[in-house]
Amino acid sequence: MEHDLSPATLAELRRPRPYPAVSVLAPTHRREPLNAQDPVRLRNVVAEAKKQLEADPAVTRDRRGEVELQLDRALAEVDLTHAEDGLVIFAAPGEHQVWSLARSVPERVVLSDTFLTRNLVSAHTAERPFWALSVSPDRVTLWSGGPDRVTEEHAGGFPLTRAAENFDPERLERVGDQPSAFRDEGTRRFLREADAAMGALLREHPRPLYVTGEPAALSLLSETGGATRDAVHVQHGGLAHGTPEAVWQALRPALERESRRSTEGVRRALEAARGRKRFAAGVDELWQNTREGRIQLLAVEENFRTTVREAGEHLVVAEPGDPDAREDIVDELVEQCLETGAEVRFVPDGALGDAERIAGVLRY
Repeated sequence: MEHDLSPATLAELRRPRPYPAVSVLAPTHRREPLNAQDPVRLRNVVAEAKKQLEADPAVTRDRRGEVELQLDRALAEVDLTHAEDGLVIFAAPGEHQVWSLARSVPERVVLSDTFLTRNLVSAHTAERPFWALSVSPDRVTLWSGGPDRVTEEHAGGFPLTRAAENFDPERLERVGDQPSAFRDEGTRRFLREADAAMGALLREHPRPLYVTGEPAALSLLSETGGATRDAVHVQHGGLAHGTPEAVWQALRPALERESRRSTEGVRRALEAARGRKRFAAGVDELWQNTREGRIQLLAVEENFRTTVREAGEHLVVAEPGDPDAREDIVDELVEQCLETGAEVRFVPDGALGDAERIAGVLRY
């Protein structure tokens, strides 16, 4: 299943496809007893997709067979033992993808000439993914981080290791303690190579960066400049050969500090916007401003979801079972704001006070 929504991947997902490009969305659950219903619910929503394909006169028999085959292949790849909060299946002639999301999605089937990406974009933004680099004299390991864990990432040439002939730990031990390794020219060159590799990766997959290592290693990286100089540095050695859990525990305090700092920054920006009369709050008000491209900063509480319908020029709360209901209006707002160059920040529940759980700073 897919997880990393890079700009290049998103552009590929959004390109037009021969009709029909099918998007199947289903909420999933991480724990018992709710996860017991997931397999049946997922099979049912895929069956609904096939039913819609059969009923659509614009879909030829051969084309329907191709897409149904891709749906079946996608369903076979789903691993619900590692389910998160939502699942998205994309299927079109000759291709399929399965995405696991750490954010709930409404149950839905969409037939179009493009895939439905708003839920992926919103979930990716809410996850606040980051990179972590663990450095040592002989190995630099890359970790991909999310809301509650890190996993080792094999991308951009990582992990980087020094060949045995270029690294002699016994010689380094003879000349002093471990930090002396970072005065070795070979080690300095090795870390400069790691910095360059990280810079290249960040250009393709931009995320916040954290670096763990001995104080001497972090000092050297600060001197070297480049991608790792402006990262959040965490003084903790040994993690280049460590476990994901050890890395996660070492990073948690720094991640929590950065989260608090980010939330406080959002609050200050919203308060300043009130004073300048460039403040908007609530789904309806933000929807209108988003359509005009006026949002500069959108702040959303992490678990905010609401179902609305259009009533003239406004959005109102939808009644249960309303066929015109828009269940993922928050995700739609997030994607539209990002499309117009706005910054989108997710904050803890309750952080926005009386702002109806979603608020924005206007450009004008």
